[in-house]
Amino acid sequence: MAMTINSSPVLTGESARAFIEEAERNSQLPTPRLTEEEEEQLREFERKSREFFQRIFGKNNG
Repeated sequence: MAMTINSSPVLTGESARAFIEEAERNSQLPTPRLTEEEEEQLREFERKSREFFQRIFGKNNG
């Protein structure tokens, strides 16, 4: 019979308060954005990855 293992710690007291305050503070920070150059680098990486996959396995991946 399988046993359920609770792998999520439960924060209480001061630890919980500090965690919530930090999460709220972080939620107000601006979300980082990629520059156009970084986006182009990712597109190029994806293109080369697809070409490599096709050469190795002889089929498309998506």
